Amino acid sequence: MELKIGWLYPTLMSTYGDRGNVICIQRRAQWRGITVEIVSLDQQSSAINFRHVDIVAGGGAQDRQQEIVMRDLQGEKAVALKAQLEAGTPGVFTCGSPQLLGHYYEPAFGQRIDGLGLLDLVSKHPGPDAKRCIGNVVFEITAEPLASDLKKILGEPPIVIGFENHGGRTYLDSVSPLGKVQKGYGNNGEDGYEGAFYRNAIATYSHGPLLPKNPFLADWLIKTALERKYQTEVNLTPLDDTLAKQARASMLKRLE
Repeated sequence: MELKIGWLYPTLMSTYGDRGNVICIQRRAQWRGITVEIVSLDQQSSAINFRHVDIVAGGGAQDRQQEIVMRDLQGEKAVALKAQLEAGTPGVFTCGSPQLLGHYYEPAFGQRIDGLGLLDLVSKHPGPDAKRCIGNVVFEITAEPLASDLKKILGEPPIVIGFENHGGRTYLDSVSPLGKVQKGYGNNGEDGYEGAFYRNAIATYSHGPLLPKNPFLADWLIKTALERKYQTEVNLTPLDDTLAKQARASMLKRLE
């Protein structure tokens, strides 16, 4: 079996170590004998590249870099990415990249930047003097069918541990929140929700990176991508996640 991971603008949107998400997916697939190719989806890429990946991963960026990305991700590239996600291609979008998928982002300085409009959400920076949302974040995934899928894997409600560092605030409309915040700010520090979930796309402010701390999410992405690609049920070989589980338990205890 083979997987192609499409990495959105790796040189512009990997400010917060979110390349670790790509590495995590790659390694957990390879350890199971799955061949992996990483495809850069950037300014030099054509729309064709966007159409031929099995998983999409996007990370965070500063406002200036994010503006460059959002102005490049237009036309046929935007059409191709939207088509992929609408068709159910799994994706993980952390920190700044979920703002690409919404209707728009209003930076602290400058003009509003239009997004893809795939997710029914908007993001706004409250201004240069506003307090940033920084710190550890813990939330329970509640979005369906993701929550049920993960509960079957884990045998318990899926709890995500991450780190958030964002100035922008995200507000959801009809799109489902990814989860309910137990510790931290989440989307905006007001409504108690974190992230968004649409089709098979996971959008979240949790980074640092997300997947090594929560390897069950990486496995869900791999399984979903393979089943969609090969049109057959896939049962992944279990991996030894003892260290990850111990680290999660220690972190959750610290944050009680």
